[in-house]
Amino acid sequence: MRVVNQSDFRKNLKNNLDLVSENQEIMIINRSKNRDVVVISMKDFNSINETLHLTSTKKNKKRLDEAIEEFENDQFFRHQLIEE
Repeated sequence: MRVVNQSDFRKNLKNNLDLVSENQEIMIINRSKNRDVVVISMKDFNSINETLHLTSTKKNKKRLDEAIEEFENDQFFRHQLIEE
């Protein structure tokens, strides 16, 4: 995670945006009066939104937690792929 001030971010806009988009770098832009901003890549943003959506209901969150627990305890099935 990088922290830059507003002026430095603006001076190096292309480089900073490249770091964010190509390296999934999270960037915090310090601004006056506690108006800081976080810049993240679209890929990271979509990932966060998907996680929030998948865990938005208790029932779905419980099912996902159970699936993770089963996977961690090697309680899963392997299937051969169907070749066409």
